[in-house]
Amino acid sequence: MKGRTLTSYPTVRRDIENAGGTWVDEEVICDKGLVTSRTPKDLPAFCAKIVAEFAEGRHPDQARSA
Repeated sequence: MKGRTLTSYPTVRRDIENAGGTWVDEEVICDKGLVTSRTPKDLPAFCAKIVAEFAEGRHPDQARSA
């Protein structure tokens, strides 16, 4: 997670920070194509962002899959 900004359940915050990430308490976060959200109540915003990211295509600085 080093250098990434993301969100999650609050109980995962410490793990994200220990892995070098920046945790924020927001409905949905997109960082270089990685989309994260906090809870199932955020699913509408998460799904809308996923669709938008697919439509945009690959980000130049997006990590490649192994």
